[in-house]
Amino acid sequence: MGTGILRSDMSESSVVAEKSKGTESAFESWGRYPKYDARRIPLQWQGDYPAVMQGVHDSSLAVGMGRSYGDVCLLNGGNLLVTTGMNRLLAFDPETGVLTAEAGITLAQILDFSVPRGFFLPVTPGTKYVTLGGAIANDIHGKNHHVAGTFGSHVPAFELVRSDGTHILCSRSDNPEMYAATIGGMGLTGVMTWAQVKLRPIVSRKIDYEGIQFHGVDEFLDLTNASGHIEYTVSWVDCTSTGKNFARGIFMQGDHSQVPGELKPSSEPKLVFPIEAPGFALNKLSVSLFNTAFFHKQIHKRAVALQDYEPFFYPLDKVLDWNRLYGKSGLLQFQYVIPWDYAREGTIAILGEVAKSGLASFLAVLKAFGDVPSPGLMSFPKPGITLALDFPIKADRSFPLFERLADMTREFGGRLYPAKDAAMTAAQFQAFYPQWRQFAQYRDPKLTSSFWERVSGEAA
Repeated sequence: MGTGILRSDMSESSVVAEKSKGTESAFESWGRYPKYDARRIPLQWQGDYPAVMQGVHDSSLAVGMGRSYGDVCLLNGGNLLVTTGMNRLLAFDPETGVLTAEAGITLAQILDFSVPRGFFLPVTPGTKYVTLGGAIANDIHGKNHHVAGTFGSHVPAFELVRSDGTHILCSRSDNPEMYAATIGGMGLTGVMTWAQVKLRPIVSRKIDYEGIQFHGVDEFLDLTNASGHIEYTVSWVDCTSTGKNFARGIFMQGDHSQVPGELKPSSEPKLVFPIEAPGFALNKLSVSLFNTAFFHKQIHKRAVALQDYEPFFYPLDKVLDWNRLYGKSGLLQFQYVIPWDYAREGTIAILGEVAKSGLASFLAVLKAFGDVPSPGLMSFPKPGITLALDFPIKADRSFPLFERLADMTREFGGRLYPAKDAAMTAAQFQAFYPQWRQFAQYRDPKLTSSFWERVSGEAA
C-alpha cells in the first residue's frame, strides 16, 4: 500500500482560491445564476468541522469547486464551508485500485496521481475540476453510464461528520441508509471528511475514438443500440436546425487503448477566456453557424483516431473560465432523463420545442443511460435518454421555456438533474423525486442550500 500528499495548487482550485481573496461574500456556481452573498469558511483539516461553527447560528453548506450549475452549491445569507483545502491523498492500494483521499481533493488531482500509476477514474463527468465530495454528493455520471453506472457505484466507503459532532462511517454494510442518502444527497446529510473510490486500470493515456455523423433521433438510437460493447458513448446534437437537419449530430464513442503507451500527468491549462462576452454574442444566428461548422468539420460520415483522454473527456477544461462566454447574466442548464418507454417521443418533442423557441444552445449533449442501479436514494440517472442543454439567460424568454420543458419532461415520465438546475419549481421537483420526504429524514438539521429551500419549502 502506498500513501502520499498532493499539493493544493495542482488544479483550478488555486484559481478559485485566488478569486476568493477579493471578497469573503462571493461564491458563484458555474452557471453564475443566481447571485447570492454568503460567508465563506475554509476547511483545511478533517477536524475543522463542526468546531468552526461554534458561535455561528446561520445555516451552512459544504461546497467544493462550485461546478454545479445552479443553486445546489449556494446558500443565500448562510455559511459556505469550502472544502478544497482538505485535498490530501491518504492511501492507495495498487492491488485493488482503491484510493482513499480527503473529500476536497479534485478529480484533476486524483488523475495526476493515478494516471502515471496506470489507473483512471471509474466514472468521470465532462470536467475534472470537481471535488471527490462533490462527485459523490451529486452522484455524477459519465459517458460510460450504460456499463459502469454512476460515480457512487464505485465508492466503497466514506466518513460523514454531522453538525452535532457525530462521525459516521458509511458503506453498503455500515450505516447503509445514510450511505444511500448521502450519495446524490446534494451535501445535505453532513460534511464528508474522506472517501474511497475504486479506480480502474489503464495501460495508456490514449482512447480508441470513433465519431459518426447522424441525422435525427432514430439514427442516434440505432447507433446507441449498436454500441453496447463500447465503454464510452456520447453525442453532440444540433438543437437549432429544422427540416431535414433536425436533430443532426455526431455520435462519439471510444475505449481505453489496450496498446501500452505513455502514462504521465496532464499539463496545466494555459488558456483563459479573457472577457465577459456581451449578452448578444450567443444568439440563434451565431449558434446556428457554429453548429453547422461543428457538424461539417468532420468531413466523412465516420472518423477514427487515437486520441488523448483529455480532449475526449474534458474538451472544455483546456479553457479556464469558459462560462464567461455566456456574459454577466450567466447561463442555465437543462438536463433531463426520460425512460425508454417515452424516450424517443419525448426527445423529439423537447428538441422541437427548443428549436421553435429561437433560444440557442451550442453545448447540447445527448446520451443513453443504462440499467446499472445507483446506490443513491436521490440519484438522477435511470434507464433512458438524457439530454443536456446550456442557454444564456434571457430573463423574459429563458425561464418560461425552462418551465415548459420541465413540464414536458414530467409528462413523459422523466426528471431533471438537481446539480444542473436553477429553475425547476417545488411542484416539479417533488413530482420528479417523490422520495424526497424520505430523504429529508437524513438531512443534517444545520445544513441546507438555496436549492433545497426552493424546492422543498423547508429551512434549516
